Amino acid sequence: MTERVQIALDGHVAVVTLNRPDKHNAIDLEMFDEIAAAAGRVGSERGIRAAVLRGAGQSFCSGIDLAALMAAESMGASVEAELRAAVPNRFQRAACEWVTLPMPVIAAIHGNCLGAGLQIALGADIRIAAPGARLAVLEAKWGLIPDMAITQTLPRLVGIDVARELTYTARPFSGEEAAALGVVTRVAEEPFEAALTLAHEIATRSPDAVRAAKRLWAESWIDSPASALAREAASQRQLIGSRNQLAAVAAGLSGEPPRFTDPV
Repeated sequence: MTERVQIALDGHVAVVTLNRPDKHNAIDLEMFDEIAAAAGRVGSERGIRAAVLRGAGQSFCSGIDLAALMAAESMGASVEAELRAAVPNRFQRAACEWVTLPMPVIAAIHGNCLGAGLQIALGADIRIAAPGARLAVLEAKWGLIPDMAITQTLPRLVGIDVARELTYTARPFSGEEAAALGVVTRVAEEPFEAALTLAHEIATRSPDAVRAAKRLWAESWIDSPASALAREAASQRQLIGSRNQLAAVAAGLSGEPPRFTDPV
């Protein structure tokens, strides 16, 4: 594991830290793989009964490092290939792996939790946010859809009208509003400390019972995610690189109003 993602063990609790603080933990292609690998390591480590997912520095995760991805050679071809891959694909795994871990995962959210960062946090069982944290389903700003397993996570938490509003507008909302909407479990002035305390409390329970309970909830709330994940990837393939998606990127990077082409 490289420095982009760090794992520390605190008794029966694993603390996983997204570690690009100078970039507000924005995710490049390599970091996608490291996040999924970190989840895999937590899942295979004997004795871990709960995990805390956090971000170093001023934010949980500000989303995809768009500048790094655009600068990467063959970025378009690489992303296109990933979106055609079997589900969950490379991007979805960064969120899905937390959902499928046998032990509970608690996300501690502070600062920015945007786009891909929010979708990763949604993969946790429980989310504790700072009241002033800034969250957003940000993808529409870039002319895209959220496609990192959000169809399997957000519907567990909010009504479809709330999910639609947050997705269509890409508007930011605070940790306090997130708690009111049900996107996060609760707020705390020090979310990491609160998450760590909760994780240690969970670790005092029978790991067999806790894991069985997690399986029970998962099987009760989700039937078959494969078709929904495939639809995410198929929709993203149609959007990425299109005229309006590139216009959204240009507008987002320049600060100028976007110039979109309306569909016929």
